[in-house]
Amino acid sequence: RSSKQVIVVPGYGMAVAQAQHIVHEITKNLRSRNVSVKFAIHPVAGRLPGHMNVLLAEANLPYDIVFEMDEINSEFNATDVVLVIGANDIVNPGALDDESSPIFGMPVLEVWDAKTVIVLKRSMATGYSGVGNPLYFRDNTRMLFGDAKESLNKVAALLN
Repeated sequence: RSSKQVIVVPGYGMAVAQAQHIVHEITKNLRSRNVSVKFAIHPVAGRLPGHMNVLLAEANLPYDIVFEMDEINSEFNATDVVLVIGANDIVNPGALDDESSPIFGMPVLEVWDAKTVIVLKRSMATGYSGVGNPLYFRDNTRMLFGDAKESLNKVAALLN
């Protein structure tokens, strides 16, 4: 409730759960409280390029709060909360700092620079690449397990 800057990172899990509409409701609620809410879109999020943009447009999210990775990566360090919704590989710090990782060198959203990261996932299973994600074990990361839509409905209820 005390956050002033929130960044949402949608991933394939948001698509599977069809959670884009509750994400919009949470966004409206936060913005009505003068919280800055932005969306960080990775170019390969989802199952095809532009997948997340299509879902967010379907939920009528304003285009001016949706940003591509290169536009928003520098903002994570000034962010109170990052909400990662069903994304895995695109937020994996191993892509930057683990030379033995199969995804080493892949550009990622540097969400771990935020004050708090909340990751919504069904389980600790790996993403598409099959690589574990050390983000989940960082001190500033909290895991919220379950179906993204159900979890976000609970978050929305808590905000009301």
